[in-house]
Amino acid sequence: MRAILWFLALFAIAVATALFAGNNQGTITVFWPPYRLDLSLNLVLLALVGLFFVVYAALRALAVLLSLPGEARRWRIQHQERAMQVGLIDTLSHLAAGRFLRARKAAQGVLEQERALTGSEHELPYGNRLRAVAHLLAAESAHALQDKAARDEHVRQALELPHASRREEQELREGLQLRAARWAFDDRDVQTALQRLDELPQGVARRTLALRLRFKVARLARRTQAALETARLLGKHRAFSEAAAHSIVRGLAVELVQAAHDPTQLNKAWGQLDATERSMPEVVLLAAERMLFLGGQVSLVQQWLLPVWEQMVRPGSALMPEQRLRLVQVLERSFAQAEGTPDAAWLTRIEAAQMANPGDALLQYLAGVACMRLGLWGKAQQLLRQSLAQQREPALKRNAWRALALLAEQREDAPAAAEAWRNAAQA
Repeated sequence: MRAILWFLALFAIAVATALFAGNNQGTITVFWPPYRLDLSLNLVLLALVGLFFVVYAALRALAVLLSLPGEARRWRIQHQERAMQVGLIDTLSHLAAGRFLRARKAAQGVLEQERALTGSEHELPYGNRLRAVAHLLAAESAHALQDKAARDEHVRQALELPHASRREEQELREGLQLRAARWAFDDRDVQTALQRLDELPQGVARRTLALRLRFKVARLARRTQAALETARLLGKHRAFSEAAAHSIVRGLAVELVQAAHDPTQLNKAWGQLDATERSMPEVVLLAAERMLFLGGQVSLVQQWLLPVWEQMVRPGSALMPEQRLRLVQVLERSFAQAEGTPDAAWLTRIEAAQMANPGDALLQYLAGVACMRLGLWGKAQQLLRQSLAQQREPALKRNAWRALALLAEQREDAPAAAEAWRNAAQA
């Protein structure tokens, strides 16, 4: 359609020109004393048009001639820029292929070309960033070659470069500091790695890459609390799968509890855990066992165990059999170490759970132990004997027979006590 319109316009111009020029009888007279020159108007118009094109062509030729030095200089600059870009590509390809000597040589070649270009009074608008990237690649190659001095020198020069804008400066510094921290971690230099990470702005320090690196450095430095806090942030950022994040946090919480060597340290470590970690059965049971071993407050231990107990008695509980057994044993130890009689509230909880699950041998055993501690001898004997019928755990079976032996001795029933002691030994 556009071509048809162009042809129609061209035909219209041709017709108009033919009508104007074919019947044009006009003349132009030029007086040049003592001469007179009569010229056709069509000829004068054609001469003017021709003169215009000649002058225009001459001016364009003169402009092209005068611009030749600038074009030559621009061509040289473009050639050097392309050479630097090719050098950067070569550096990256050599790094990817593991040819670190060639990569460092290519990066140094880019730096030399950029330095020569700057010395020729033509500075690239992105020259500072180009130098910084070249220094970064050269430092990466030097790190792979275990040339720490050259690596640190390249990092220093890159960080000292002036930049065109604040945003560019921040981006380059952030990237260089992250890489420097990673190199320090590879060298097992914990202090330098932490220093580099602490120098990062707050927003950058919360990025997933920085958090992963901080987590690894904290684990290397055996800073369990810092590693735990970082793992929580990584879990929120979905850097791990849900199962992996849960496992990592649980392991760090367990390690934090195990590092406590007295009740005060253990209580402080417990305060550093969040609500989710305080409800993890592995963490709670370990903390309770640790506190009882260190001679801490029994009431505090029983308070810690309450969330796990609620998980155990809840219908469809996800607690594993080993965790159920461990919880019963820890509660039994807490009752044994408690001064005076056990808390009546716990007896109420245990009785309610045992009545809701009358066939559960663990609950029967625990209820019998609680009744025994409260002086309810008859009920304790009944519950312990009921638990023995279904009890499969040797340790609990042995403890049940021992408790029955003590109850028989208290009743001065020597034959029953002897039989209970014998069964305990056999168990």
